[in-house]
Amino acid sequence: METEDVSVREQLFHNRVRETIICVLLFTCLYIVSYLILTHFKKTAEFITDDVEDATVNKIALWLCTFTLSVAVCAVLLLPISILSNEVLLTFPQSYYMQWLNGSLIHGLWNLVFLFSNLSLVFLMPFAYFFTESEGFAGSRKGVMARVYEAVVLLLLLALLVLGIVWVASALLHDNIARKSLYDLWEYYLPYLYSGISLFGVLLLLLCTPFGLSRMFSVTGSLLVKPRLLEDVEETLNCTTFEEDSLSRKLNYGRSASCWVKLNLEAMKKDHQTVRSKRIALEMRRKASPWQRNLGYPLAMLMLLALTVMCVLMVCFNVLELLLDETAMPRGMEDPHLGMASFSMFGSLGAAVQVVLILYLMVSSVVGFYSSPLFTSLMPRAQDTNLTQIIGNCVSLLILSSALPVFSRTLGITRFDLLGDFGRYNWLGNFYIVFMYNMLFAGLTSASLINTVTWAVQRELIRAFGLHRLPLTVSRSTVPFRLLLASGLSKIQ
Repeated sequence: METEDVSVREQLFHNRVRETIICVLLFTCLYIVSYLILTHFKKTAEFITDDVEDATVNKIALWLCTFTLSVAVCAVLLLPISILSNEVLLTFPQSYYMQWLNGSLIHGLWNLVFLFSNLSLVFLMPFAYFFTESEGFAGSRKGVMARVYEAVVLLLLLALLVLGIVWVASALLHDNIARKSLYDLWEYYLPYLYSGISLFGVLLLLLCTPFGLSRMFSVTGSLLVKPRLLEDVEETLNCTTFEEDSLSRKLNYGRSASCWVKLNLEAMKKDHQTVRSKRIALEMRRKASPWQRNLGYPLAMLMLLALTVMCVLMVCFNVLELLLDETAMPRGMEDPHLGMASFSMFGSLGAAVQVVLILYLMVSSVVGFYSSPLFTSLMPRAQDTNLTQIIGNCVSLLILSSALPVFSRTLGITRFDLLGDFGRYNWLGNFYIVFMYNMLFAGLTSASLINTVTWAVQRELIRAFGLHRLPLTVSRSTVPFRLLLASGLSKIQ
């Protein structure tokens, strides 16, 4: 009997050690990737200065930002890893090499992401901001520790303020529970606070994702070579080259001319950069192969359109399920029971589609976030992003990514229920919130998609038939279709 107990304890110990090693290796890889990303965008002058104290503070803050960004990337990968792990165990149920992939490992990964997300949002990122802005208390000795003391004091004051606001909010919504749990910080207030942050992230995803889905077409189009109907690339390139040379001569003359000409230098520089970028795009179009020029762009647009339509259809189907079946409501589960059944009615193929859609929605939400007028100033620039902007970007990405599992499950993109504390959010059980959320997402995405496709087709027709050269006093939206047709026939003839 004692031998059996020892063997069980040894097995549990080895399982725990194996899971810890896997999580550490995964997080280490994500940390290295996140550090390379941040070093690509950071402003080098802030880390190479004559003031050793400022350089040390900035490095510590950068390490905290790297930790936060790796947690955000891990939160994005939570659902894809869980879904793919289940399909792998279904495909290889008796494989010796897949025994490490189990429900305990996935459940522990979800708990770690939840814990580190709380830690980063509530403590690390506010401390990083206060640390970079602090100078030490008046009268204290200058140094890194003086700035640490000031940052810690400010963080404690902020924590008291936030906890007071959370207690007041919980008292207004749940009076009895708030009074009973006045001193229950870890089990009640921190999850309640993170529930509110997650709700804010889900609402932010509701606004950014439909806009990002429509922006994905233009962003992808700017990276590919677009086909142009009835366009002579050589002639357009020669005209653009001639215009660029003319602007270059004007710039050279303006630098040595009178003050009145120098005032127009900035405008001429902008025109020169615009014409130069246009010339580079035309040269890329000329060098591109016929397959790349005529097939790559349409296939990419069709793929984006198919993914977007698929998301809308799955959300519409989820709305019907919400009306007919209570199991469609998002909820939490204690044991994932991996390898028992597929989470998609189409098997492994459907699970792969779910993973692609989840990642596509995350990319679209990031594109929509940085394209919105409110957050355009946060857009990182290579080697020119200060530390305050890096902190803001890491916080924003963590809020979006930590809400992604709840977002995907609420919309019915996947049937994988939420693990750990992700399923304890108070608002997940409210049918009206979930139903209205699905309806708003389907409506906003459909409207954005129709608007984007309509304007894109009209813009391409106007450019193809040369009507973009019309004077600005002519409204292009009022150009009749027969004029487009007549212009096209004349070009063909």
